[in-house]
Order: sequence, then C-alpha cells, then structure tokens
Amino acid sequence: MDKVILNNLAFYGYHGVLNAENEIGQKFFIDLELYSDLRKAGQSDQLDDAINYAEVYEVIKEIFHAQDYDLIEALAEDIASKILEEFSKIEEVMIRVKKPEAPVNAIFDYVGVEITRSRGSN
Repeated sequence: MDKVILNNLAFYGYHGVLNAENEIGQKFFIDLELYSDLRKAGQSDQLDDAINYAEVYEVIKEIFHAQDYDLIEALAEDIASKILEEFSKIEEVMIRVKKPEAPVNAIFDYVGVEITRSRGSN
C-alpha cells in the first residue's frame, strides 16, 4: 500500500496531566502516515485523485487546539478517527504524537505514542 507522509508537524499546546503542562504548555510534534492507493493520482496528476495533505493538516490543527487532553493517547485517537471519517481515500492511518519537553527527569529526544487505525477497525 502507498502512503502520504506528514512528518514533524509542530504545535504548541496545553495537553498533559500536570498543572504545569496545562498552565505553561509545551511543544508537540505529530507524524502521520496515510495509507492509500496513490496510483490514480500518480497517473492523472490531479489533486482530486490525491490525498490533499493541506486539508489533512487543517483537521489535525483543529483537533489539537479544540480541547486540552490529559493523555496524548486520546489526542492521537481523535486525530485518527477524524481523518478516517473525513477522507474516504485513506484506508489506514498511523499517528505519532511526540512530547520533546515532557516532565520526565531524564535525557531524551521525546516521549510519545504511536497508534495505527484502519477503516473498519474503529
């Protein structure tokens, strides 16, 4: 299966269970892999046959800022559900939500979650 990739989409938000996360906020990065048959788009060179990743980005941005989540698992789940609902050409989606400034007393690039959802499994 082919895929469209959106990598390291950056957002600033107030997601987390700790008061500091809700008050100060932090950076988040989101990766997506959108699985679909891209053959028709490749042959026609027409946006109507493709997955419009600008529209996908707008959906993610809207969900990210619509509410403050305690868990990034819930944020990832909402993004996956909405993408499968809104974009019929997408058969499966992988979402990775990364917190590079998570309040963990350790040295790391980021902590995060990754989920994969497909049409019919929701």
